[in-house]
Amino acid sequence: MKLNLVMLAALSAAGLVACGGDNNPVAVTPPATPAIPEGTTVTLALLETTDIHTNVMSYNYYSLAEDTSLGLERTASLVKAARAENPNNLLLDDGDTIQGTLLGDLQAVTKPIPCAETLAVHKVMNAMKFDGGGFGNHEFNYGLPFLSQVTNTDFGIPGVTKPTGSCGAPTFPMVLTNVTGVASGKPIVQPYTLLPRTFSAVKPDGSKLDVKLNIGIMSFVPPQILEWDQKNLQGKVAVSGVQEAAKQYVPEMRTKGADLVVALSHGGLDPSAYSPKMENGSYHLTTTGIDALMIGHSHLIFPKGKEVGAAALDASFASFPASANIDAVNGFVNGVPTVMAQSWGRRLGIIKMTLAYTNGKWVVQPTKTTVESRGFKYTDGATNIAADSSVAPLIATEHAATIAFAKQPLGVTTDFEMSSYFSLAGDVTAIQLVNQAQLAYVKNFIATSTDATLASYKNIPVISCSAPFKAGRNGPSDFTDVAPGASSTAPVGLQVRNPGDLYLYSNNNLQAVKIKGSDLKAWLETAARQFGQIDPAKTSEQDLVPSYSTIYNYDVFYAEDNALTYQIDVTKPAGSRIVNLTYKGKAIADSDDFIVATNDYRAGGGGAVPGIDGSKTIIKSPDANQTVVSNYLTAQGAATGKVTLAGNGSARSWSFVKTTTAGPVILRSAPGHLALAKSSGLAAVAAEGGLDASGFAKYTIDLSK
Repeated sequence: MKLNLVMLAALSAAGLVACGGDNNPVAVTPPATPAIPEGTTVTLALLETTDIHTNVMSYNYYSLAEDTSLGLERTASLVKAARAENPNNLLLDDGDTIQGTLLGDLQAVTKPIPCAETLAVHKVMNAMKFDGGGFGNHEFNYGLPFLSQVTNTDFGIPGVTKPTGSCGAPTFPMVLTNVTGVASGKPIVQPYTLLPRTFSAVKPDGSKLDVKLNIGIMSFVPPQILEWDQKNLQGKVAVSGVQEAAKQYVPEMRTKGADLVVALSHGGLDPSAYSPKMENGSYHLTTTGIDALMIGHSHLIFPKGKEVGAAALDASFASFPASANIDAVNGFVNGVPTVMAQSWGRRLGIIKMTLAYTNGKWVVQPTKTTVESRGFKYTDGATNIAADSSVAPLIATEHAATIAFAKQPLGVTTDFEMSSYFSLAGDVTAIQLVNQAQLAYVKNFIATSTDATLASYKNIPVISCSAPFKAGRNGPSDFTDVAPGASSTAPVGLQVRNPGDLYLYSNNNLQAVKIKGSDLKAWLETAARQFGQIDPAKTSEQDLVPSYSTIYNYDVFYAEDNALTYQIDVTKPAGSRIVNLTYKGKAIADSDDFIVATNDYRAGGGGAVPGIDGSKTIIKSPDANQTVVSNYLTAQGAATGKVTLAGNGSARSWSFVKTTTAGPVILRSAPGHLALAKSSGLAAVAAEGGLDASGFAKYTIDLSK
């Protein structure tokens, strides 16, 4: 009896065909896959987004206005172009994705989405067909139960339960390499994954061949998440150093067939001696056997933009010593291709690599590897790329709901403009009210506490500090600007969106620390590192603030009745700039006691302020700083109906030591605000000059005034 042809074909495909009239099938080895010729090459592109922070639309919910300098809807256009250029590609995300705008707060806190729904940002990423993603520190801001739900992941942590069933989540694999559960000792998310892909290769004779590659991805977060999100993570997770975690898993990935290993590291580049507790330890991953490094967290551009008129290297990159082996122009760190795609969807990282098949394995060809951090103006250096029209309809409902949420009234008006355009020239209009709210909260907390230790602190002066969180870090559109009084966009005065403009980080909780005068001096010196050192004899232009990358560490201190005052001498080296530090007209002694109202990030050691490491914390408030500000504004509205410049925006605690310079000193800020500086009484802001390559205006600062 003969087998029919159809059945024969089926059995052949399965490797099971009867032989010699015997009805018992025997295994037949299927034809071998054609061998890959030695020297065959495959070129592929690794595409990166990072620090999206729920900026899906090109829209600013705080100003209720379009902002074409940002948004995942425009990144989507960059992705389409890059995929057209590079048919062999993978699109990966480096974390800090779900938090950062009112859209994120609305979906996580104000009106948490149910399990059946998918976060707006994940909806768009799914439609863009991301291949994989990692985590950032801000993924943990809304708590582990919420994160478990929106990633549809059971973390295996006692007390943290995911809703029953399958929740809306990314349709691409998520990885997290250096976070384990305290109880289990096991990773809470798969530490890595291998992405099998079929790519088109070129044989030595020029003909095409499809080949299979396994791309391994892993992801790292800063160990500081245990401090920054202590309230959510304490006792639940542990975090290892990036180097230790990589050394554990890179060999395992290779053993399981990874042809290429890509590290998604949510940390910047710090070439100093390695520590497992480094916040920005990405540099040290380059010695662990990885092939490509995609980084984030710092919101910077690495390598330098290649578009016409691209901004100069960020000062933090330009200052790296040659011994660090960091090429910030071409994008290599210790020979490993490395990219950082800025933040808020404003750039797309592209690592284009060629691999050659050599001695039975794929080998990266360094001389045929290029790295680009591509911005919206990459085509001509002047015109922003258009948004991908398919994105907006995907989240139209969520976008409209966020705008409606942003417009809800607080019941208070202002008689002055609260802005941060010149916060580093002495303007406190966007900072003082935050400090007042924090100070009032801590004073009341101590006064009403039944705790004996806290009660003993009632006679210690309470001061407060806050930074201008929105002051240029993310470009010339990234400044706080709360308009005075009622307006067409805010006919009832201040709205829900305004506290978020004044205090950006909704995840920070208010805390207070008890410090000495010596600690205060060291704290102020740390803040003053934001300034460049000015040489009075130099005739060429000097930038007062060379980099805004750590502007959130520029703490401005405040005391009631402007009792605390100090000066900054920018002609001195960092660490020796604070002079004339007084409280109520008296020089502050090293032994003097103070209580400082701040946030959990700073109290726990964020910003590396000497001695401020969590050990001096005396109050851990259950309330978010942003909520404290909102409640303070609401209370002011109930009491007087408004906040005023005289009472809430003119107490300048610090000034520059007067210095005459031979050449110009400039401060970069958003263009068109010289009149505001003048009306605010900032005599040092003398004139507005032209724009730099990033779109900042160069304002002349006269340090003699």
